[in-house]
Amino acid sequence: MNKTALADLVFNRIKEEEASLRCQYENTKDQIGYFVIDNLLPDSVAKDIYKAFPAAELMLLRKSIREDKYIAVQMDKYKPILEAAIFAFQDPRVVGLIKNICSIDSLYPDKNLYAGGLSLMQKGQFLNPHIDNSHEKDRKRWRVLNLLYYVSPNWDAKNGGNLEIWPNGFKEKQTTIESRFNRLAIMTTHGTSWHSVSPIVADSERTCVSNYYFSDTALRPDDKFHVTSFRGRPEQKIRDLVLQADAVLRQGIRKIFPKGVVTTDHLYKDPNDS
Repeated sequence: MNKTALADLVFNRIKEEEASLRCQYENTKDQIGYFVIDNLLPDSVAKDIYKAFPAAELMLLRKSIREDKYIAVQMDKYKPILEAAIFAFQDPRVVGLIKNICSIDSLYPDKNLYAGGLSLMQKGQFLNPHIDNSHEKDRKRWRVLNLLYYVSPNWDAKNGGNLEIWPNGFKEKQTTIESRFNRLAIMTTHGTSWHSVSPIVADSERTCVSNYYFSDTALRPDDKFHVTSFRGRPEQKIRDLVLQADAVLRQGIRKIFPKGVVTTDHLYKDPNDS
């Protein structure tokens, strides 16, 4: 299926549930706003997207004490349905509908897929609690929404690999959003929207199609520029101290070098751009 056909399906399914999605968001927006919609696409289409995922060895490995996962962002290297699936969420109708659900004044997709694209996680992999970089690559717009579409058939919550949000910090239990097959989860990103992916404990692969949306203004009036910052899980006391120091160091570097000292490779380069 091409991008337009997929966008038609995504738009119609979200429109169908618009009222309930708005309620979900309104009930959570004062902390970490989010909503989820199941059965986003026909099962056969969602399975086709899953089957098209590249093997892990054809993706880039991100492995450190912060995270351990495979990513892919240069979408023209992979099967066309994957690029269509990514950019279906950037269709103006889809963006406009989500903008209305969340009552955000301005909302823009990211054609560069800065930190977006495909992700794949296997047994033992994880994403520690973190807040996302506050801006897009040029620091002109604020990152405000994270869109995560899960396509691993028969995924069981017991496998791990579930999205976790920490609306009350790390002294209280996290809220778990299962990475259920054919589920779209959308959550806000701001200075206190701590979230993570629980370690995968099953011999299975968790696959996800992700996008970010940006805005002219931050979601919260007290938001300030910040780099992606990680923490340890509540039981990881030593790792937490190391990661807090790491975040302070990287934040300090960005004050001196606003665009960083290393050019990120987590960007889509459109082959049609000169």
